[in-house]
Amino acid sequence: MAEKSKILIIGGTGYIGKFIVEASAQSGHPTFALLRESTVSDPAKAKLVEGFKNSGVTILIGDLNDRESLVNAIKQVDVVISAVGQMQLADQVNIIAAIKEAGNVKRFLPSEFGNDVDRARAVEPAKSAWAIKVGIRRAIEAEGIPYTYVSSNYFAGYSLTTLMQPGLPPPPRDKVTILGDGNAKGTKSSFKMLIVDNLSTSKEKID
Repeated sequence: MAEKSKILIIGGTGYIGKFIVEASAQSGHPTFALLRESTVSDPAKAKLVEGFKNSGVTILIGDLNDRESLVNAIKQVDVVISAVGQMQLADQVNIIAAIKEAGNVKRFLPSEFGNDVDRARAVEPAKSAWAIKVGIRRAIEAEGIPYTYVSSNYFAGYSLTTLMQPGLPPPPRDKVTILGDGNAKGTKSSFKMLIVDNLSTSKEKID
């Protein structure tokens, strides 16, 4: 059996990142989570971090703005998955630089989790966020880093409190629009593990 890829998740305690960390560990990959010192010491995150440790996840202390900690973390793995939030999307240029310096990464999955920003059109405020993601894609490609872009389109949880009625105060009381039959299911965290286990191409987009 082929050796499992070692995976580093950056942004692993966030809305999406925590599920990626769990899926990686459950898939048997040696899993590393790069966390800030303030996150590890945060009582609100204590249970989550302890759960990671109990699952065999190696906790590394670092920061996107600390080059040395980034490079040291990346040198320990084969695959880097970024799950940083919108406020840190632009800071992924630091991850790209660290991957280039480390020189050992076989695959980078930047923080996407939305529409394919090279094909979709948007209005503000999404337009500005997408422009950052486009810039990150071009930076990855310019450095020749093997990548996969995962476009999940939309997570219902983003609008769950308004029952998919953007802009309305939750919960909506007048009317609700039902989209689809409610039976479609998908798990993006597990999907990412399938990508990691099948590194056949250096450049890939997944919709």
